[in-house]
Amino acid sequence: MSGSSARTDLRHQLERGFVLAPGIYNAMFARLVEEAGFSCAYMTGFGTAARYGVADVGLITQTEMLANVRAICAATHLPVIADADTGYGNALNVTRTVRAWERAGAAALHIEDQVFPKKCGFMRGKQVIALDEAVAKLRAALDARSDGIVVIARTDALAVNGWEDVVERTRAFVDVGADLVLVDGIRTRDDLTTYANELVKAGLPCLYNGAFDPHEVERLGFKVQILAGLALAAVHNATTAAMRALGETGSVDAVLADYQAIR
Repeated sequence: MSGSSARTDLRHQLERGFVLAPGIYNAMFARLVEEAGFSCAYMTGFGTAARYGVADVGLITQTEMLANVRAICAATHLPVIADADTGYGNALNVTRTVRAWERAGAAALHIEDQVFPKKCGFMRGKQVIALDEAVAKLRAALDARSDGIVVIARTDALAVNGWEDVVERTRAFVDVGADLVLVDGIRTRDDLTTYANELVKAGLPCLYNGAFDPHEVERLGFKVQILAGLALAAVHNATTAAMRALGETGSVDAVLADYQAIR
């Protein structure tokens, strides 16, 4: 599917109802998500950083992220929602990022309001830029698109400033024209409920990043749920178990049995 078709497909899915997008970090897992029957996939920045063997603290460059976007979109017919971190600089850099993600085939991207270098949304010690700067970067993203890429405005203000600032920022993002808003760092069920009460019930189109039951998330009125660490966690756990078994027994029989099962 071309990038243009993927973007049209994602917009149609959003019009029809709830979109569930399992998180992936490379092209192989994009294909597995498609084979499993899902309608959308999410390219995680945290997982992309892990793919390169580094922490998600702003070490991955725009070029490295773009290469992963391109490879993933080329491997699947699904629309791909792709992390674009902070846009890799100011409004001018955001313009370049949006155009590059669009050319690479992404159906959607999200840009966050953290200072650079950024941190994973669930890490402590985050900081956010001023609201007017965040709005200017979002305007640049919206002006840069030429083929309908879905622009998601992410805020990390919850852990930094609390819900009052989150509400102000997300309303401003929607007023500017963001297709969806994402409040990152939702850790508890109370956080999720507040997210729904403060923003979803107010009519804002919201995306949730986390692992609460998708049926509950849909019932609360969210438009999209991404499960950023799903594939990475599965691979980490399976690989750790396989290496531990090999080290403890000196045998590869169990590992080979699992390998044969997936061939």
